Amino acid sequence: MPIIFVEMWEGRTIEQKKELVKGITDAVIVAVDVPPDHVRVLIRDYAKHNWAKAGKLASEPDFVPG
Repeated sequence: MPIIFVEMWEGRTIEQKKELVKGITDAVIVAVDVPPDHVRVLIRDYAKHNWAKAGKLASEPDFVPG
């Protein structure tokens, strides 16, 4: 049973998340030959003030993602 974890900044719509989990599920079905009901996708949304890189919060104006 594949379990896929997605961590991203908050702000996506429910429709975007539905499209994301459908695409991930379809890719896993093909890649590892499992039925759709065996695929689990868990999404964790983070507020930008809870995400940091190189000592800078993502909510800071000079934050450079990547």
